[in-house]
Amino acid sequence: MKRVLIKGQVVWILSFVIALLACCAEGEKREEVSEQDAFQAFFASHSDSISVAPRWMRAEALRRMNEAEDSLVKYNYLSLTLKTYLMTSQIDSAWLVLHHIQHFAARQPFSPQVADLQSECLNMAGNLFARTGVMDSAKKAFQSAYEYRLKGTRIADVPDILMNLADACNRLGELDLGASWYRKALLLCDSLELPSTKRTPIYYGLAQVYVALRDFDQCDYYYNLAGQEYERMLPYEKYIYLNNRGTSYYYRGDCQTAMSYFRKLVELTGGYPDMMFEQNLGKLNLSDCFLQLQQPDSAARYMDECRPFFQKIGMTTALYYLDTQAIAQALLQKEFGEARRVLSHSVTPPDIDPDMVHIRNKYLQQFYEETGNYKQAYYYQKNNLRLDDSIRNERVRMHTADLALRYQQDSTLLAHRVMIRETENEVLRLRQAHLIVACMAVLAFLVAVFLYLYNKKKRALMLVENRRMVSSLRLENIRNRLSPHFIFNVLNQEMLSRKQETEQKELASLVKLMRRNLELAEQLCVTLEEELDFVKTYIDLERRSLGDNFFPVIQIAPDVHPSLVFLPSMLIQIPVENAVKHALRGKEGERRLWIDICRRDSGEVSIQITDNGGGYRPNSLHRGTGTGMKVVMQTIQILNAKNKQALDVEVHNVVLPSGETGCQVSFLLPVKYDYRL
Repeated sequence: MKRVLIKGQVVWILSFVIALLACCAEGEKREEVSEQDAFQAFFASHSDSISVAPRWMRAEALRRMNEAEDSLVKYNYLSLTLKTYLMTSQIDSAWLVLHHIQHFAARQPFSPQVADLQSECLNMAGNLFARTGVMDSAKKAFQSAYEYRLKGTRIADVPDILMNLADACNRLGELDLGASWYRKALLLCDSLELPSTKRTPIYYGLAQVYVALRDFDQCDYYYNLAGQEYERMLPYEKYIYLNNRGTSYYYRGDCQTAMSYFRKLVELTGGYPDMMFEQNLGKLNLSDCFLQLQQPDSAARYMDECRPFFQKIGMTTALYYLDTQAIAQALLQKEFGEARRVLSHSVTPPDIDPDMVHIRNKYLQQFYEETGNYKQAYYYQKNNLRLDDSIRNERVRMHTADLALRYQQDSTLLAHRVMIRETENEVLRLRQAHLIVACMAVLAFLVAVFLYLYNKKKRALMLVENRRMVSSLRLENIRNRLSPHFIFNVLNQEMLSRKQETEQKELASLVKLMRRNLELAEQLCVTLEEELDFVKTYIDLERRSLGDNFFPVIQIAPDVHPSLVFLPSMLIQIPVENAVKHALRGKEGERRLWIDICRRDSGEVSIQITDNGGGYRPNSLHRGTGTGMKVVMQTIQILNAKNKQALDVEVHNVVLPSGETGCQVSFLLPVKYDYRL
């Protein structure tokens, strides 16, 4: 028995220890999840600071990294500092941090969160390779980043990686693949329902593809789409937009327009000290424009300002471009010795863009012509002609490949093409055999189609005319029903309440009311000023029967101009008449009526007629026949049928501040509502 008891105690103690360890592990897991959530929240709310205030972002990320206990969260914060180093053009520091993160990620077991971190590292590695001009490595890094991101949790970041991959393909001359990746990014943005600002970089990326293909119509189409979001762009996105759009005008030969964009770029980046790379690239482009405009002194100023920066970061493509400009400047100033000096020190990078080689060859041809070395001049002329043919053929090939990739995924269009091709072949065979018969058949078919379309159009016009006449008759019928109904209500009320001869003023008001009612019955719409004048006349006539306890209030907001607002005639009068007749006349105590007119933020005019008569009661003895409101609803229904925005009507009971129940009729008049049939 003792052994059994001891064994039971041991089992109980072990169970307690296991439960305690499980609780600790669960607590650590909750803490880990909490730290990960904190990182995601921080990144979501401060991601813009990476480009706007990179140094502050770096300091804050390092502080949070030191406070975090989870190692994966620590390295996520460190990845943010990596982005800030890229934004401040501290390439060496960026490489150092990148290798540190990659070493950590390689030692971790696979998980979606680790895949996100690896994708982030590879994406930044691609950006660093691109910044230093090693585009083959950049493309490979972006492709790996894309594959890892698909295994992670932040799928919404996939379009950004695809844009980087497309940029790398463009710089490698693979324009068709670049356009394909851009379009895939657009498709992802649509399927993930991402905000329109996510599409902006894709638009100007596609525009840059068509600049390279010299298809400036498509280029301007996508730049205009991107420009619609300019004010909401981040500074770095504004830089890319301005730089690329200026480049598009440079290639068209419109250097003045190109300079306007490059000047705006330099002005923009001047406000952000960390955008030194972008600012110097803008100056490099400006100097080229000045050279094209035969202004070597202005060009020299910008060349001298940006050369030390590109020498410092070792960007060989930019230095090659600067040397080309220096040669052009020397030729403009007839300083051939300086041109020879630049040529003797200039180095041609292996991955230089063909357009830059073409520009260099043009200046070299000019240099050798002016120095009398016609053999060398002919050599560079021949090279440029061969390069022109090569570039032209490559553009044609790329343009064709782009079209093929655009339509390759559309199986419906492909099937349609096959059907058209088969039909064309059949038509060709028929033409070869029976040319005359085919022509007559085509002519007969065209005549039949013309007659069919003509009759169809004629029937459609007749249908529209009939609908217009029906709508007009319906409105006329409604008005004819409304006018006598209202006049008889007023006259009956006057006869019941009149015990002696009224004063001339009251008779004049009654005559005015009847005459105005007849005028309104003939009008489909009136101004708010005319409608309120009619309503005030009616209220003045009813004051005598309702007594001193009747308090009507008409409030018009200052931004509403009654003479400029139109509405269906008697839209306010009928609810006011219903309120007086069916709600306030038999009420004890104070009888209150409010007419509130205001304008909403969207521009729509709101009209509310409220009373304190106890609210709408369908079973009330005083509820009336409902003819007036029925006419209002029918009128609005007919007008709404031909307008895109509807004139809204609401009738409901409300609890007033005094505690009483009242009925409220609300109308919402849309902007630019059409009252014509």
